[in-house]
Amino acid sequence: MTRPLRLGVNIDHVATVRNARGSGYPDPVRAALLAADAGADGITAHLREDRRHITDDDIARLSAKLTIPLNLEMAATDEMLGIALRHRPHAACIVPEKREERTTEGGLDAAGQHNHLAPMVTALGEVGIRVSLFIEPDARQIDAAVRLGAPVVELHTGRYAELDGPARADELRRIADAAALATKNGIEVHAGHGLTYDNVGPIAAIPQVRELNIGHFLIGEAIFSGLGDAVRRMREEMDAAR
Repeated sequence: MTRPLRLGVNIDHVATVRNARGSGYPDPVRAALLAADAGADGITAHLREDRRHITDDDIARLSAKLTIPLNLEMAATDEMLGIALRHRPHAACIVPEKREERTTEGGLDAAGQHNHLAPMVTALGEVGIRVSLFIEPDARQIDAAVRLGAPVVELHTGRYAELDGPARADELRRIADAAALATKNGIEVHAGHGLTYDNVGPIAAIPQVRELNIGHFLIGEAIFSGLGDAVRRMREEMDAAR
C-alpha cells in the first residue's frame, strides 16, 4: 500500500508582498494558519541571510502559533544554526543560498561540503530537529547524505519543472531512481521546487516520496482563488496521483 503523501506549504512569498510596501500585511503567519486549515501537513519558511522575505519575528510567531510542523529552510551558516537551535522547529532543511539569486538555484553540494555540514547535522539532530538536505537527484549526493547521517533528503524538482517532452521524462526517471536509492538507504524522501497543478502528478506518483514542499505557485494562485482553495486543489491533485 502506498503511504500517504504530505503537503508542506511554503509561505515565503506572502512575506515578499508584505515587504514590498514595508507594511504589516499580508501576514505570513495568517497565511500559514489558513494553509493549515485547508489541509496543509506542515509549513515551510526560508529565513535568508538578507531577510528579503521571512524575518526573525516571523519565525518566532510561527513557532508560537502553529499546531502543525514548521520546516525552517536555512543556509549552512553559524547564524542560522543558532537561530534553529533557539527556536527548535520540527525540521530544518539545509539549502544552498546565494545573495544574488531570486530563488534557490539547484541543490546543496552535500558531497563537496561534508566537513562543513557534518557538525551542523549533528547539532540539529541532537536537539531533536529533523534534518533534511535539499539536493539534486544524484547518487553522489545521496551517498553524502547517508555519510552525514541526515534522516531526510528533499530532491530538487526545478529542472523537471522547466523541461518538457522526452527531457522531462528523463529527469523524472532520475528523480524516481534517486528516491528509490535514498529509501533503500533508510532516508526519507521529500521533493519540491517549481511544482504546479499541471506537473505535480508524476512526482506525487513516485511511491517513495513522502512529502512535497510547494510555495511560489500556491501563493500566486491564491491571488485568484484564495489560499485555502489553492491548497485544497493541490492536495486533490497529489491524492489523485497517489
